[in-house]
Amino acid sequence: MSQRCACRQADRYVSFQDIDCAGNARRLMDHLDRQLALPGRSNAFWEYFAKKRAGSALAKPDDLFLIHSNINQFREFFEHWDDGEALALLLQIEEECC
Repeated sequence: MSQRCACRQADRYVSFQDIDCAGNARRLMDHLDRQLALPGRSNAFWEYFAKKRAGSALAKPDDLFLIHSNINQFREFFEHWDDGEALALLLQIEEECC
């Protein structure tokens, strides 16, 4: 599957200025939450992921870190459930922020 990124023409190697990595990561997590709320969409991995995402009393990982660390699982999940909007956003995050 070959998708083209609808990324802005910002050069992340020069500066992340004007690239909303945290906001886009939060939006992708919203997509994930909506998908996982549907019956039959969760599994052992996503239950484990929810625990990692919740963090601990000492630290909570940020959304961008979690996406970057599990990018292939995100891609597979959104492809499986045919969520093109989430896939486009994931590609944008990968191109601009990871």
